[in-house]
Amino acid sequence: MTRFVARLLYLLASAFARLPWSWLLRLGDAVAAAWRWRGAREARVAAINLELAYPELLPAQRQQWQRAVLRTTGRQILETLRLWTRPHAHNLRLLRETHGTQLFDAALASGRGLIVAAPHYGNWELLNQWLASRTPLAILYRPPESRIGEAFLNIVRADIGDRVTQVRAEGSAVRQLWKLLNAGGVVGILPDQQPKAGDGEFAPFFGVPALTMTLLSRLAGRTGATVLFAYCERIDTRDGAPGFALRIEPAPPEIGDDNLATATAALNAAVERIARRDPAQYQWTYKRYTLRPPGSGEENPYWNR
Repeated sequence: MTRFVARLLYLLASAFARLPWSWLLRLGDAVAAAWRWRGAREARVAAINLELAYPELLPAQRQQWQRAVLRTTGRQILETLRLWTRPHAHNLRLLRETHGTQLFDAALASGRGLIVAAPHYGNWELLNQWLASRTPLAILYRPPESRIGEAFLNIVRADIGDRVTQVRAEGSAVRQLWKLLNAGGVVGILPDQQPKAGDGEFAPFFGVPALTMTLLSRLAGRTGATVLFAYCERIDTRDGAPGFALRIEPAPPEIGDDNLATATAALNAAVERIARRDPAQYQWTYKRYTLRPPGSGEENPYWNR
């Protein structure tokens, strides 16, 4: 039954995503407007995150940025439905520019293993499809709470075929990714997801302590794999369709440091630098600061708001 419902959802999404790009983008704008009008979770979380990350902004400026974040987020939902349900070769035509692909090719050729750190910036599903067009890889992901949601994800990413292995972020993932990197393989990790309590290290993110994954740093330090940051950044809208620039950049060497405080600080600094390129394209609707440092006396900033 789970598979049947997921397949039905996929068919509905496929039909919906056949609307013209201009319609989908306007619908995304309408979703953002509804979030603001209703004071939805997305609007509240974005406002709190921007207050924490950009305390120097005036309230009117933060409200303006919040509207931009919600507008981008609403559009991304509709963009992603289309990307999930259309042939990947067609989707990749949305890449108007590519930067740093020589770094990616060199890392593949080295045979040392490659970790692609993909922050929640721009459209990471388009990035997944570009990566799969170049090489087999494993993607670490946190499964949705719903079994139907996870079955749906497995369907929408099936177009990649056997080139992508989806690895659940569980205890056995470390061993699986370790073996893959030691064999010269490629691993994709979202570096800015909050890990479970006890599974990370607190490090500054926009000046605020945030529980940060140590998995990426431990894999990099112990396998000697190359670490590259990659993202698909929105750059224009042409003929009604969004356009993206693929950007691949080297990671700071401190990311693989044996000292996890140093490594996680370097990881967050790299993600922050990317997010500051265009704050509207970063996923500020995610509760990044839920867990607080032990003994700090700080409360979850999202409670009762």
